[in-house]
Amino acid sequence: DNSYTFSCLLIFFLIQFRPAFSINTLSSTESLTISSNRTLVSPGNVFELGFFRTNSSWYLGIWYKQLSEKTYVWVANRDNPLPNSIGTLKISNMNLVLLDHSNKSVWSTNLTRVNERTSPVVAELLANGNFVMRHSNINFASAFLWQSFDFPTDTLLPEMKLGYDFKTGLNRFLTSWRSSDDPSSGDFLYKLETRMLPEFYLWSGIFRVHRSGPWNEVRFSGISEDKQLSYLVYNFTENNEEVAYTFRMTNNTIYSRLIITFSGYIERQTWNPSLGMWNVFWSFPLDSQCDSYRMCGPYSYCDVNTSPICNCIQGFNPSNVQQWDQRVWANGCMRRTRLSCSGDGFTRMKNMKLPETMMATVDRSIGVKECEKRCLSDCNCTAFANADIRNGGTGCVIWTGRLDDMRNYAADGQDLYVRLAAADRV
Repeated sequence: DNSYTFSCLLIFFLIQFRPAFSINTLSSTESLTISSNRTLVSPGNVFELGFFRTNSSWYLGIWYKQLSEKTYVWVANRDNPLPNSIGTLKISNMNLVLLDHSNKSVWSTNLTRVNERTSPVVAELLANGNFVMRHSNINFASAFLWQSFDFPTDTLLPEMKLGYDFKTGLNRFLTSWRSSDDPSSGDFLYKLETRMLPEFYLWSGIFRVHRSGPWNEVRFSGISEDKQLSYLVYNFTENNEEVAYTFRMTNNTIYSRLIITFSGYIERQTWNPSLGMWNVFWSFPLDSQCDSYRMCGPYSYCDVNTSPICNCIQGFNPSNVQQWDQRVWANGCMRRTRLSCSGDGFTRMKNMKLPETMMATVDRSIGVKECEKRCLSDCNCTAFANADIRNGGTGCVIWTGRLDDMRNYAADGQDLYVRLAAADRV
């Protein structure tokens, strides 16, 4: 009869169109367990936090909720997996703790001093994928007691930062997975080193493998970033509170991330919904040779279009010709003519990745002409360049001491002026 049909239809519609409550908060009285299968889902439904299993171990992590390919962006207990399917995440003594089958903590937020406010603590998965702990009555970022964005795994999401926070003393860096299905800490790190000019280094164990080059207000001089991507905005902040790189999306329907792979590459990946896979926009090191750290030794530069690929700067000769001929470049090049400190000049090298900045100083208040004068007036100055390549170039970087880890590019890169004795300038 009609009323029966109507009731069935009504029930059907209520089931189909019931409101989708996304529960993104864990209160101090609740817990997440592996057996309950409950997860936290970010507002907007992009990220999900819960337990996952790989290689017969269990982990607490965050992944993209909607993607057909399970993609993890953060793992809490990467080096302390749960050995079986008994695990509990809860708030205890103003900390988030992850307990195993014997109620032993395998991971915690480890906060020692928390404001003794009376309001309880909650944990919340935010729309941008940041998992935070805060007082239930205070909801602004500067008051977060703890946040997962401060402890990256192998992935940099939009609005996350890589680099130093001087207020907290944290240096946030990426660490690769051990293998494609083992989230424990792998061999590769991507880490900012703060100097006069901060630079990112890719490490393999204790060895530096690749250097990003210094930030020139557009990109890192050794990374030809994807300038053509209109939906990505990059930002590098350098002040007395922080030195950090971040990016944001102008179109939130596009998923993009920076990742360090278990095989040691830094990749910019963007999700392709029609293919159902991550598209790699760029990957570093790009060409195995010229992107390798200090490939050619001091005072020489790498060029993929020459044979051999290592070249002495104008006015320099191989330090050891026999080794150079055998393509052993570690000793690099040496000056033909010693600098006299007066009468010296410069050779202009175009489209360069700037040398390593350990022995560099920067002055953003002067331009290239004053920079040249300053370099000439300092007998230890070996090269100079613009600190900022926008609007024809401003600012001044001065190198004293040897020049290392340079290469040139067909496009990109920037001008580097290397000091030469008068006799070598022809």
